[in-house]
Amino acid sequence: MRKRLLALLLALAMTASLAACGSRQAPAEEEEPDMETAEPEQDAGTEETDGGEPADDAIQPDTVDINDGKADPQPELGSRPADPAVKAEGGNLPADTAQKPQSQPVQKPETLPAEKPVDKPADSESAPTADLAAFYETLSAGENWPAMMQANGEVLDAFYPGLSDISTNQCAVYTAMISAAVGEIALVEVQSASDVQKVKDIFQARVDYQVGDDENPGGAWYPETIEGWKTGSRIVSNGNFVMLAALSDGADDVVNSFNALFG
Repeated sequence: MRKRLLALLLALAMTASLAACGSRQAPAEEEEPDMETAEPEQDAGTEETDGGEPADDAIQPDTVDINDGKADPQPELGSRPADPAVKAEGGNLPADTAQKPQSQPVQKPETLPAEKPVDKPADSESAPTADLAAFYETLSAGENWPAMMQANGEVLDAFYPGLSDISTNQCAVYTAMISAAVGEIALVEVQSASDVQKVKDIFQARVDYQVGDDENPGGAWYPETIEGWKTGSRIVSNGNFVMLAALSDGADDVVNSFNALFG
């Protein structure tokens, strides 16, 4: 119906134009065009189709193909303007995001905990070895060696408290048969190197008891015997082997012989 009304208005406009041209040759009173029948300016350029009706595209403004690079496409009548945040291919990502590859998170290598150092057992082949009983027999065979006897049981615990509680591979303690003589040898091989200092402390406690102090007399009792323990006592260790030598004479020679076992 709208198309037919537009065609009628167009026909009336063309009739008015022909009448105006004829009036130039025969002057006549010009008729003012009816405002109701006047064609809107925007419909002057419409075209008719074969059926006398204007084409659908005659009322639509010209558009320019976006591919020719000359102008932006015009929106159709009644259509919503394009969203400036146009989405790229497939409409999944914004245009500015589609041109940039998404950065992948950088995975940092896991920090492995530092390995705990493993204590290696001592090489049994390279560890020093010695037969302490045989070593004492060699010492006692020398000249001017005091007569001694081996201390065991209650005597050992009384002279060296705590020594029986330590794990040992070898333990040989020899004391002078005469109390007035300065002569005592204690030879120990501990199973654990951590017990070496414990044995040395027990040996030192034995020396301190024999020497005594200004308030308490020493266990050696006699002044010469006390002096012999004070000046003639030696405590040495080599590996897991510990020795106490208390002699009135020749203590340093015994120490040298002991160290020679591991040389």
